[in-house]
Amino acid sequence: MRVGVVTFPGSLDDVDARRALRIAGAEPVTLWHGDHDLRGVDAVVLPGGFSYGDYLRAGAIARFAPVMTELVDAARGGMPVLGICNGFQILCESHLLPGALIRNDHRKFGCLDQRIVVENARTAWTSDYEDGQEVTIVLKNGEGSFVADERTLDQLEDEGRVVARYVGENPNGSQRSIAGVTNEAGNVVGLMPHPEHAVEALCGPGTDGLPFFTSVLTAALVR
Repeated sequence: MRVGVVTFPGSLDDVDARRALRIAGAEPVTLWHGDHDLRGVDAVVLPGGFSYGDYLRAGAIARFAPVMTELVDAARGGMPVLGICNGFQILCESHLLPGALIRNDHRKFGCLDQRIVVENARTAWTSDYEDGQEVTIVLKNGEGSFVADERTLDQLEDEGRVVARYVGENPNGSQRSIAGVTNEAGNVVGLMPHPEHAVEALCGPGTDGLPFFTSVLTAALVR
């Protein structure tokens, strides 16, 4: 399976994402923000970082990158897309996911090993987990607080579209401790923690993040 990883100006974790995909058994493909070409990939990861320097607000300029024109159409057509941290912000700015990510409530950049609970193991990116499974994933962000109006939050809850939630103390002020959400179809997932930094025992807090990447391979086999 060929999985594209988009590099924007300011991307920091694109190499890590490609490495995580390779460990999971996928073939990572580098995609450039300025190209109108997804190079025939089967899925796409939008990595963490500070695309376009987070000018205006995080993800606001990246949504207009040429590659996003192709990506938005592909995502609406069912292609699996995972947005990690800045990628989550870009997905919200592109209206592929609801809500927005704003400045952490404590106004500081946070970096820690964060416990989360997977609440929806039926998406293209979480099927190798179990509902209710708790894992430890690296969290590092300055604008990671997920917000939405109450109607949207209720809808996400009612439809089971909260993919992951923070366990214990809320690290960034996200409403209802939401760490990740999915679209209605379950092919697009936004996640604030960084699973690509938790894919092997040698580095990071362990391998709890690896199933995010193996799941998309499983989903491809099912399709």
